[in-house]
Amino acid sequence: MATAKTSSFILSERVTVSAAATPVTGTIDLGAYVDVADRQAIAVESVDFIWQATTPASEVPAVLGANNGAFAQITDLNRGGVPVFADDRALVASGQLYCDVGLNPTNSMDLYPDNYGPSSAQGARLVVNDQMYFTCQANAIAAASALNVIARITCKVVKLSNKDWMAIAIQSTAADN
Repeated sequence: MATAKTSSFILSERVTVSAAATPVTGTIDLGAYVDVADRQAIAVESVDFIWQATTPASEVPAVLGANNGAFAQITDLNRGGVPVFADDRALVASGQLYCDVGLNPTNSMDLYPDNYGPSSAQGARLVVNDQMYFTCQANAIAAASALNVIARITCKVVKLSNKDWMAIAIQSTAADN
């Protein structure tokens, strides 16, 4: 059973993509929150991806162009900075942005963290690793432009029972293969 040690809080990380078809990865340090000796983990309640252009005031469709898209993923294991399939156990959240021929952007989340975990996890994805990895890629980027992707992760610190801690640690280790 997971017992909350904190209220919900938000972690954020920004990754800047400046070249087409080239994945960029950032790390989200969880070392201050995850504690093996005390069986503390991070319970990810939700993840929102915010898409911004070269500057906060510029337009994203101008950076991506027509009929192009970008994706963002968060994993709790380092997958080498490449996109992963949805059946990868390390995948915490995934989203994508697409601009059609009329430069109309469409944002979609294709994975929600609250689909994970036992009922004792309080509807959250439990992470016992000391880092999460945030990978983004765009199909096209306009010259002298960049796509900034910001992940806002709503989470809390939880304390796990011995059995739950071991089960999650074993699953995480197995997913590393």
